[in-house]
Amino acid sequence: MYLVNKQRDQRKTGPDTMGKDAFMKILIAQMANQDPTNPMKDTEFVAQMAQFSSLEQTMNLANAFEKFAASQNQSQLIQYNSFVGKEIRWHEVSDKKGEDDKPIINEGTGVIQSIKYIDGSVIFTMADGKELSPGNISEVMGNGSSSGSGAIGQPNNLVQASMLIGKTVGYMEGEEERTGKVISVTNKEGSLYYILQNGTKIEGNQLTTISE
Repeated sequence: MYLVNKQRDQRKTGPDTMGKDAFMKILIAQMANQDPTNPMKDTEFVAQMAQFSSLEQTMNLANAFEKFAASQNQSQLIQYNSFVGKEIRWHEVSDKKGEDDKPIINEGTGVIQSIKYIDGSVIFTMADGKELSPGNISEVMGNGSSSGSGAIGQPNNLVQASMLIGKTVGYMEGEEERTGKVISVTNKEGSLYYILQNGTKIEGNQLTTISE
């Protein structure tokens, strides 16, 4: 059994994007090459510095949001991992209608074999290959930490991460995918790190697979 974490496309800064360092270089060059007989007015300089400050604040806010989003995705990845191997009861509305002209609801049971993420949505893959969304699950019949309704609690992130101890994980190292066994988890300066048996330390956004 394994869990697949679809890697999000990383946002790349193209050559047409003005960063705060480039902005400051342009401002310094402008001041160095200005006409001594017609120097930049104080109001113009203050206005450009205000633009720089606004740009810097906007970029810091964007970086903070990206880190928060990555943390949320990592937390969700670990939470849904608890469903792997559990027997569930599911239901789904069919396109067909019954004699009463109402949609037929198909029901069944099975074991979740893996989990994958597609465009931010989780998909459960059953042992028979059937794919379901969380809304299709009506009952978790296993002895896991999830409730009968399929709801998941919000325990501490470090506690969630510790669920991977003893699991074999796949992770990206540059352009190469590697595997290793998690032996411990550490939390430093608000960031979670997984320590592997081979001594490698990785972050949650590097994970690609989780298996027994």
